[in-house]
Amino acid sequence: MAYLVFLIHLQHLKQIGHFHVRAIKSLYNRVEVVITMRSLILSTASKILLPVLLVFSFFVLIRGHYEPGGGFVGGLVAASAFALFTISNGVKEARRMFPHAKLFIILGLSFALISGLIPVAFGQIAFTGLWTDFSLPVIGKMSTPFLFDIGVYFVVVGIATSIIFTLKMKE
Repeated sequence: MAYLVFLIHLQHLKQIGHFHVRAIKSLYNRVEVVITMRSLILSTASKILLPVLLVFSFFVLIRGHYEPGGGFVGGLVAASAFALFTISNGVKEARRMFPHAKLFIILGLSFALISGLIPVAFGQIAFTGLWTDFSLPVIGKMSTPFLFDIGVYFVVVGIATSIIFTLKMKE
């Protein structure tokens, strides 16, 4: 009887939204209740930090054009922003925020392939670095290595968030 009252109380807490309750079967066919608590502070902080970390990841991507950083590191920073958001708010909310991880992978591979084929169109060897004459204010001169870095950024974000979502769903 006390077990039933406990489960009813847990279901009530689940409806409030502070706890995540699920029942799993253990090795010995007993039902065990797993309770995880969602922190309101972490959830709110992650919603504030997500755009800040994404802007910082873009900064690292651009900075890597001339200094240390680049697509890989920027992609990892962006993926860590989504990891923080996923841990604090759950996979369902994170997938709503970032639903197309596979599209990012395809887009990134396309950017990398295009950056390798542009030199071939100009009679050069594939993946030769080419720079344009014009310069953008923050980024600097546009080039095929920068286009490749953008591709790496998208691939890393797509793959890392796919892995994070998959691992978190298995919990």
